[in-house]
Amino acid sequence: MVKEPRPGRVKTRLGREIGHVAAAWWFRRQSAALVRRLRDPRWQLVLAVSPDRAGLASRVWPSDLARMPQGRGDLGERMARVFRSLPRGPAIVVGADVPGVTAAHIARAFAVLGSHNSVVGPATDGGYWLVGLKRTRGLPPRLFSGVRWSSETALADTLPTLPAPVATIHTLRDVDTAEDLAHLRRRSTS
Repeated sequence: MVKEPRPGRVKTRLGREIGHVAAAWWFRRQSAALVRRLRDPRWQLVLAVSPDRAGLASRVWPSDLARMPQGRGDLGERMARVFRSLPRGPAIVVGADVPGVTAAHIARAFAVLGSHNSVVGPATDGGYWLVGLKRTRGLPPRLFSGVRWSSETALADTLPTLPAPVATIHTLRDVDTAEDLAHLRRRSTS
């Protein structure tokens, strides 16, 4: 799930703290690096883009990657739409603002879906950076319903909406605030 890196339209909470241009620039570099790390012959990488029209035509991301529009609605409605749009079988949605995501994390999530119906990658702030579904049957009608997005309860709110059993994999840190960005920079220099 990626947004076109436009100042004031992407990473707005971070932008209020460090400036919208700086936040958009960070997200552009981060999402490009993520795409490079997640290219792997074991799966098909598809970019779910927003805004729909601009994202589908954007030159920000590699032109050889498949793209699909996220559509309207809150994050849960958009993620559910992505899951419904893909062919049946295991699928994983990853947030683009998590610098620590590697192909090994994705491989682990797909492996876990062999014995679980859902998988999540918790984030340190109470949200999550990854959600995956086995998708052998239809999706639950309440998938992602009632989730308080951008809060410390996002993961706890999501878990009851996912098909059981649900597994968790590695906890990673996403970047939503200047403090998150400073933490990332401290880790990369140590």
